Amino acid sequence: MKINSKHETQNSKLTVLYHNFMDFQTQSIDVVGKKITIIEDGEEIARAFLYVLHNELHKEPFGFIEDVLVDENYRGRGIGTKLITEVIAEAKRQGCYKLIATSRYSNEKAHKFYDKLGFKNHGAEFRMDL
Repeated sequence: MKINSKHETQNSKLTVLYHNFMDFQTQSIDVVGKKITIIEDGEEIARAFLYVLHNELHKEPFGFIEDVLVDENYRGRGIGTKLITEVIAEAKRQGCYKLIATSRYSNEKAHKFYDKLGFKNHGAEFRMDL
């Protein structure tokens, strides 16, 4: 993996890393994947994946957030807010016109978290496990 950039936070023990892990192109869609992590004392304590997708419907790309996780021992300390704030900033740097985040119906804490950060409930996710 290569690191795109390294950002120091106010707390010098925390480091946010951006990893390019995928660059994929077909005739109908162009995708770039980024793993954004927060490291404390050399250990990954939080991560999220941002997929930046281009398609023929819009000139600008859109972002899709997947697999957001904050280690249980670090929850309630603002780490998740810092992580998603970094994801939003990266989506803006990539020129995304929208950012999509999904969560299960049963995960009300995640719903409140995304609401607090300015996301709007815009519909249902339909899924097929393969």
